[in-house]
Amino acid sequence: MIFVTVGTQGPFDRLITTMDELALSMPDIPIVAQVGESKYKVRNMHSFAFTSSLDMEMYFNNAHLIVSHAGMGTIISAFERKKPIVIFPKLAKFGEHRNDHQLATAKRLESLNYLHAAYDFTTLKAKVSAALTGELTPLHNVGKYASTELITSLQTYLTM
Repeated sequence: MIFVTVGTQGPFDRLITTMDELALSMPDIPIVAQVGESKYKVRNMHSFAFTSSLDMEMYFNNAHLIVSHAGMGTIISAFERKKPIVIFPKLAKFGEHRNDHQLATAKRLESLNYLHAAYDFTTLKAKVSAALTGELTPLHNVGKYASTELITSLQTYLTM
């Protein structure tokens, strides 16, 4: 299953439209999309505007691939679960966000080889296809809790 999520800060019809078109060409692959307040009417994948945190957890856990905006909550959720993630940043020039911080996030995390990023429809479709053949793997993971080393370092710093 592919899980697509746009987060909670406004619609992202550019991503949803692309994934819905892609879903039409992959009828055997279940795609579930959290679409927010999208104006686009989804036709080829299961979609919902918002759901509970428990349901979101279930979708993240069951997904073989996460496709998302460049929101840090989603990125960290994919890292925690060791899931491959392709991010497609919201852009200010399309009125999708107030500035291009998502573009900066995508470029920086991609340069660190932490995730897969797409900046156009062709690349997004290619990366989703690569994930389905096993060519796209998780690149980074994090634990749910801070490491012992980090906690010790912070404790030492705070007691100085």
